Amino acid sequence: MHSENRVSRILNTDYPIIQGGMAWASDPILTAAVSNAGGLGMLASGSMNAEDLSLEIEKTRTLTERAFGVNVMMLSPHLHEIIDLLVQERVHLVTLGAGNSGKVIGKLKSAGIVVAPVIASVAMARRAESVGADMVIAEGMEAGGHIGRVTTMALVPQVADAIQIPVVAAGGIADGRGMAAAFCLGAEGVQMGTRFVCSVECQVHENYKERLVKASELDAIIAGVGSGHPIRCLRNSLTRKIDVMEKRGAEFEEIERIAVGGLRRAVKEGDMDNGSVMAGQICGLVKEIVPVDKIIRSMIEEFTHIFRDHSGGSLS
Repeated sequence: MHSENRVSRILNTDYPIIQGGMAWASDPILTAAVSNAGGLGMLASGSMNAEDLSLEIEKTRTLTERAFGVNVMMLSPHLHEIIDLLVQERVHLVTLGAGNSGKVIGKLKSAGIVVAPVIASVAMARRAESVGADMVIAEGMEAGGHIGRVTTMALVPQVADAIQIPVVAAGGIADGRGMAAAFCLGAEGVQMGTRFVCSVECQVHENYKERLVKASELDAIIAGVGSGHPIRCLRNSLTRKIDVMEKRGAEFEEIERIAVGGLRRAVKEGDMDNGSVMAGQICGLVKEIVPVDKIIRSMIEEFTHIFRDHSGGSLS
């Protein structure tokens, strides 16, 4: 797959599979495990400062000799020092989300870093290509965490038709069937978050993993729609409180006070009631916690079988 696939070739990976950069969850252990298994592991910089991220990069390099990347939130209070650090460290890939990535792409690319903005619309994809992105990650609203308004099924083919650079599909993908579907829509790679949370190597609290394994697709709701900051997470006491506050017209600042720190409470403390349990709708398909290499290996086997079994097929 490496020699024929643009995403694998650009990322220098065995397979065109990227692990989503998930704050508090995408640490050196998970990142290295994904890279070692042939995918592209991603550290999440979240709200870290450059010093803390530097330590994460250093630790990851002790765990893998393969390429890995870093996810950067454009709204980070430490954005410029983070970008300077990544240029200095020359990580292989930087994914950019939550803001205008155009102002940093040039600097990253001048250091030889592959840049892939996370986009939620055709217009965003065209803009990313125009400012020099190497590929885009087209993320549908099925994904966990901060989301856009278009589904993966609708977004990916429209983006693939609109731009020339490779498209990586994200949102609602957890196995070889989802990967095959994404490729049929025009993607050349996939990014997964929720599936990798339920891996042996992921260091989130066991309560978090168990909650995901037991969840159905209907449990992954959208909270914060009224405030203009929609987040897909599992329904719990926190989401119900936010819903009540939005219905009575609470200001965003008031809602933020009860929501701030929610992801950390869920991931690190295992608080499934008052934490923000971010997860994609595909959580209903995730039924076991297995090693990363098994996740990737089974995905590729299933993906290969699908295309091999249907290569000579006919609808008539």
